[in-house]
Amino acid sequence: MGRLVPAVTRALDILELFLEADGPQSAPDVVRKLQLPRTTVHELLTTLAARSYLVPVPDQPGRYRLGVRAYQLGSRYAEQLDLAAEGQRVAREVAATCDETVHVAILEDTDVIYIAKVDSTHAVRMVSAAGRRLPAHCTAVGKMLLAALPEAELAARIEGRELVALTPGSITDPDALRTELAAIRERGTATEHRESNPDVSCVAAPVRDSSGRVVAALSVSVPMIRWTDAGEAELAELATKGANDLSVSLGYRPRTR
Repeated sequence: MGRLVPAVTRALDILELFLEADGPQSAPDVVRKLQLPRTTVHELLTTLAARSYLVPVPDQPGRYRLGVRAYQLGSRYAEQLDLAAEGQRVAREVAATCDETVHVAILEDTDVIYIAKVDSTHAVRMVSAAGRRLPAHCTAVGKMLLAALPEAELAARIEGRELVALTPGSITDPDALRTELAAIRERGTATEHRESNPDVSCVAAPVRDSSGRVVAALSVSVPMIRWTDAGEAELAELATKGANDLSVSLGYRPRTR
Protein backbone atom coordinates (compact mmCIF):
# COMPACT_ATOMS: atom_id res chain seq x y z
CA MET A 1 0.00 0.00 0.00
CA GLY A 2 1.37 3.44 -0.97
CA ARG A 3 1.90 6.36 1.36
CA LEU A 4 -1.06 8.62 2.10
CA VAL A 5 -0.61 12.25 1.07
CA PRO A 6 -1.41 14.46 4.10
CA ALA A 7 -2.65 17.44 2.04
CA VAL A 8 -5.05 15.27 0.05
CA THR A 9 -6.27 13.57 3.23
CA ARG A 10 -6.99 16.95 4.81
CA ALA A 11 -8.82 18.19 1.73
CA LEU A 12 -10.99 15.07 1.73
CA ASP A 13 -11.63 15.49 5.46
CA ILE A 14 -12.96 18.97 4.71
CA LEU A 15 -15.24 17.73 1.93
CA GLU A 16 -16.58 14.94 4.12
CA LEU A 17 -17.23 17.47 6.87
CA PHE A 18 -19.65 19.22 4.52
CA LEU A 19 -21.49 15.92 3.97
CA GLU A 20 -22.31 15.73 7.68
CA ALA A 21 -22.81 19.45 8.40
CA ASP A 22 -26.28 20.96 8.62
CA GLY A 23 -25.36 24.03 6.58
CA PRO A 24 -22.54 26.20 5.22
CA GLN A 25 -19.22 26.14 7.04
CA SER A 26 -16.59 28.82 7.66
CA ALA A 27 -12.83 28.47 8.06
CA PRO A 28 -13.14 28.77 11.87
CA ASP A 29 -15.76 26.00 11.81
CA VAL A 30 -13.39 23.71 9.93
CA VAL A 31 -10.45 24.59 12.19
CA ARG A 32 -12.51 23.80 15.29
CA LYS A 33 -14.07 20.57 14.03
CA LEU A 34 -11.01 19.07 12.36
CA GLN A 35 -8.35 20.53 14.63
CA LEU A 36 -6.27 21.71 11.66
CA PRO A 37 -3.97 24.75 11.51
CA ARG A 38 -5.78 27.94 10.49
CA THR A 39 -3.40 28.72 7.62
CA THR A 40 -3.73 25.19 6.23
CA VAL A 41 -7.51 25.39 6.33
CA HIS A 42 -7.59 28.73 4.48
CA GLU A 43 -5.28 27.36 1.79
CA LEU A 44 -7.32 24.20 1.35
CA LEU A 45 -10.63 26.06 1.24
CA THR A 46 -9.24 28.45 -1.35
CA THR A 47 -8.01 25.53 -3.47
CA LEU A 48 -11.28 23.60 -3.23
CA ALA A 49 -13.24 26.73 -4.13
CA ALA A 50 -10.96 27.42 -7.10
CA ARG A 51 -11.76 23.92 -8.41
CA SER A 52 -15.52 24.36 -7.73
CA TYR A 53 -15.70 21.63 -5.09
CA LEU A 54 -16.78 24.38 -2.70
CA VAL A 55 -18.44 27.71 -3.44
CA PRO A 56 -18.79 30.86 -1.31
CA VAL A 57 -22.28 31.41 0.05
CA PRO A 58 -23.83 34.67 -1.21
CA ASP A 59 -24.47 37.22 1.54
CA GLN A 60 -22.53 35.07 4.05
CA PRO A 61 -18.90 36.24 3.82
CA GLY A 62 -16.33 33.59 4.64
CA ARG A 63 -18.79 30.69 4.52
CA TYR A 64 -18.82 27.85 1.98
CA ARG A 65 -21.11 25.11 0.72
CA LEU A 66 -20.52 22.15 -1.60
CA GLY A 67 -20.04 23.12 -5.23
CA VAL A 68 -21.03 21.69 -8.58
CA ARG A 69 -17.95 19.49 -8.96
CA ALA A 70 -18.90 17.55 -5.84
CA TYR A 71 -22.36 17.07 -7.32
CA GLN A 72 -20.91 15.94 -10.65
CA LEU A 73 -18.72 13.34 -8.98
CA GLY A 74 -21.66 12.01 -7.00
CA SER A 75 -23.84 11.90 -10.10
CA ARG A 76 -21.20 10.01 -12.07
CA TYR A 77 -20.88 7.50 -9.23
CA ALA A 78 -24.66 7.06 -9.14
CA GLU A 79 -24.72 6.45 -12.90
CA GLN A 80 -22.28 3.59 -12.47
CA LEU A 81 -24.39 1.86 -9.85
CA ASP A 82 -26.83 -0.87 -10.81
CA LEU A 83 -29.44 -1.60 -8.16
CA ALA A 84 -29.93 -5.14 -9.41
CA ALA A 85 -26.19 -5.89 -9.43
CA GLU A 86 -25.63 -4.32 -6.02
CA GLY A 87 -28.73 -6.09 -4.72
CA GLN A 88 -27.45 -9.43 -5.96
CA ARG A 89 -24.10 -8.84 -4.28
CA VAL A 90 -25.65 -7.98 -0.91
CA ALA A 91 -28.21 -10.79 -1.21
CA ARG A 92 -25.33 -13.26 -1.60
CA GLU A 93 -23.74 -11.93 1.57
CA VAL A 94 -26.98 -12.20 3.56
CA ALA A 95 -27.73 -15.68 2.21
CA ALA A 96 -24.23 -16.82 3.13
CA THR A 97 -24.97 -15.82 6.73
CA CYS A 98 -28.35 -17.50 7.15
CA ASP A 99 -28.53 -20.04 4.28
CA GLU A 100 -32.06 -18.99 3.46
CA THR A 101 -33.50 -17.44 0.29
CA VAL A 102 -32.89 -13.70 -0.02
CA HIS A 103 -34.71 -11.34 -2.39
CA VAL A 104 -34.42 -7.69 -3.37
CA ALA A 105 -37.55 -6.18 -4.92
CA ILE A 106 -38.90 -2.89 -6.22
CA LEU A 107 -42.45 -1.54 -6.37
CA GLU A 108 -44.27 -1.07 -9.67
CA ASP A 109 -47.84 0.19 -9.34
CA THR A 110 -49.46 -2.37 -6.98
CA ASP A 111 -46.98 -5.19 -7.62
CA VAL A 112 -43.44 -5.98 -6.57
CA ILE A 113 -40.82 -7.14 -9.04
CA TYR A 114 -37.94 -9.23 -7.76
CA ILE A 115 -34.70 -7.85 -9.19
CA ALA A 116 -32.23 -10.04 -7.28
CA LYS A 117 -32.41 -13.46 -5.67
CA VAL A 118 -30.05 -15.89 -3.97
CA ASP A 119 -31.29 -19.38 -3.09
CA SER A 120 -30.84 -21.35 0.07
CA THR A 121 -28.75 -24.50 -0.23
CA HIS A 122 -31.35 -26.49 1.73
CA ALA A 123 -33.28 -29.18 -0.10
CA VAL A 124 -36.53 -27.52 1.02
CA ARG A 125 -36.50 -23.91 -0.15
CA MET A 126 -38.66 -21.22 -1.68
CA VAL A 127 -39.26 -21.55 -5.44
CA SER A 128 -39.06 -18.12 -7.10
CA ALA A 129 -37.02 -16.20 -9.66
CA ALA A 130 -35.67 -12.74 -10.36
CA GLY A 131 -38.13 -10.93 -12.60
CA ARG A 132 -41.17 -12.50 -10.96
CA ARG A 133 -44.08 -10.16 -10.18
CA LEU A 134 -46.43 -10.54 -7.21
CA PRO A 135 -49.14 -8.38 -5.60
CA ALA A 136 -47.36 -6.07 -3.17
CA HIS A 137 -49.90 -6.50 -0.36
CA CYS A 138 -49.21 -10.25 -0.21
CA THR A 139 -45.46 -10.02 0.34
CA ALA A 140 -43.14 -8.72 3.04
CA VAL A 141 -41.10 -6.69 0.52
CA GLY A 142 -44.29 -5.26 -0.96
CA LYS A 143 -45.78 -4.26 2.36
CA MET A 144 -42.47 -2.65 3.31
CA LEU A 145 -42.53 -0.62 0.09
CA LEU A 146 -46.21 0.32 0.44
CA ALA A 147 -45.59 1.44 4.03
CA ALA A 148 -42.94 3.87 2.78
CA LEU A 149 -45.29 5.67 0.39
CA PRO A 150 -46.81 9.08 1.19
CA GLU A 151 -50.46 8.74 2.16
CA ALA A 152 -51.79 10.27 -1.07
CA GLU A 153 -49.70 7.92 -3.21
CA LEU A 154 -50.69 4.91 -1.14
CA ALA A 155 -54.38 5.81 -1.49
CA ALA A 156 -54.02 6.14 -5.25
CA ARG A 157 -52.56 2.64 -5.44
CA ILE A 158 -54.98 0.71 -3.24
CA GLU A 159 -58.31 2.55 -3.09
CA GLY A 160 -60.94 1.21 -5.45
CA ARG A 161 -58.82 -1.80 -6.37
CA GLU A 162 -59.37 -5.42 -5.50
CA LEU A 163 -56.78 -6.85 -3.14
CA VAL A 164 -56.45 -10.33 -4.57
CA ALA A 165 -55.66 -13.29 -2.34
CA LEU A 166 -52.82 -15.65 -3.14
CA THR A 167 -53.42 -17.78 -0.04
CA PRO A 168 -56.03 -17.92 2.73
CA GLY A 169 -53.64 -15.75 4.77
CA SER A 170 -53.49 -12.88 2.27
CA ILE A 171 -54.82 -9.49 3.37
CA THR A 172 -57.78 -8.52 1.20
CA ASP A 173 -59.38 -5.75 3.27
CA PRO A 174 -57.98 -2.21 2.67
CA ASP A 175 -58.53 -1.18 6.29
CA ALA A 176 -56.67 -4.25 7.54
CA LEU A 177 -53.85 -3.46 5.11
CA ARG A 178 -53.62 0.12 6.37
CA THR A 179 -53.45 -1.15 9.95
CA GLU A 180 -50.65 -3.54 8.96
CA LEU A 181 -48.73 -0.79 7.14
CA ALA A 182 -48.96 1.49 10.16
CA ALA A 183 -47.45 -1.25 12.32
CA ILE A 184 -44.66 -1.73 9.76
CA ARG A 185 -43.81 1.98 9.85
CA GLU A 186 -43.61 1.81 13.63
CA ARG A 187 -41.55 -1.37 13.64
CA GLY A 188 -39.28 -0.57 10.71
CA THR A 189 -39.55 -4.05 9.20
CA ALA A 190 -42.30 -6.04 7.50
CA THR A 191 -43.30 -9.66 7.94
CA GLU A 192 -45.45 -11.97 5.90
CA HIS A 193 -46.73 -15.31 7.18
CA ARG A 194 -48.06 -17.63 4.46
CA GLU A 195 -49.58 -14.69 2.59
CA SER A 196 -47.98 -15.27 -0.82
CA ASN A 197 -47.01 -18.92 -0.39
CA PRO A 198 -48.75 -21.26 2.10
CA ASP A 199 -45.44 -22.87 3.01
CA VAL A 200 -43.25 -19.77 3.50
CA SER A 201 -42.84 -16.79 5.84
CA CYS A 202 -40.67 -13.73 5.15
CA VAL A 203 -39.25 -10.66 6.84
CA ALA A 204 -38.18 -7.53 4.93
CA ALA A 205 -36.41 -4.22 5.52
CA PRO A 206 -36.24 -1.00 3.46
CA VAL A 207 -33.45 -0.02 1.05
CA ARG A 208 -32.81 3.71 0.59
CA ASP A 209 -31.04 5.73 -2.08
CA SER A 210 -28.70 8.69 -1.60
CA SER A 211 -31.66 11.02 -0.94
CA GLY A 212 -33.05 8.77 1.79
CA ARG A 213 -36.01 7.64 -0.33
CA VAL A 214 -37.05 3.99 -0.04
CA VAL A 215 -36.38 2.49 -3.47
CA ALA A 216 -36.38 -1.25 -2.75
CA ALA A 217 -36.73 -3.81 -0.01
CA LEU A 218 -34.65 -6.83 0.97
CA SER A 219 -36.23 -9.94 2.44
CA VAL A 220 -35.27 -13.27 3.92
CA SER A 221 -37.72 -16.09 3.11
CA VAL A 222 -37.93 -19.25 5.21
CA PRO A 223 -40.04 -22.40 4.73
CA MET A 224 -42.45 -22.94 7.59
CA ILE A 225 -40.69 -26.15 8.58
CA ARG A 226 -37.69 -24.01 9.61
CA TRP A 227 -39.55 -20.88 10.75
CA THR A 228 -39.76 -20.14 14.47
CA ASP A 229 -41.18 -17.15 16.28
CA ALA A 230 -37.97 -16.95 18.29
CA GLY A 231 -35.93 -16.74 15.10
CA GLU A 232 -38.05 -13.97 13.57
CA ALA A 233 -36.25 -11.19 15.45
CA GLU A 234 -32.87 -12.54 14.34
CA LEU A 235 -34.02 -12.66 10.72
CA ALA A 236 -35.39 -9.12 10.98
CA GLU A 237 -32.03 -7.95 12.26
CA LEU A 238 -30.24 -9.75 9.43
CA ALA A 239 -32.58 -8.32 6.78
CA THR A 240 -32.13 -4.84 8.24
CA LYS A 241 -28.35 -5.14 8.16
CA GLY A 242 -28.43 -6.33 4.56
CA ALA A 243 -30.81 -3.55 3.54
CA ASN A 244 -28.63 -0.98 5.28
CA ASP A 245 -25.51 -2.31 3.54
CA LEU A 246 -27.27 -2.06 0.18
CA SER A 247 -28.48 1.46 1.02
CA VAL A 248 -24.93 2.57 1.80
CA SER A 249 -23.73 1.13 -1.50
CA LEU A 250 -26.37 3.29 -3.22
CA GLY A 251 -25.02 6.41 -1.54
CA TYR A 252 -27.28 6.62 1.50
CA ARG A 253 -25.65 8.15 4.57
CA PRO A 254 -27.61 7.59 7.80
CA ARG A 255 -27.91 10.82 9.77
CA THR A 256 -25.76 10.78 12.86
CA ARG A 257 -26.76 12.57 16.04
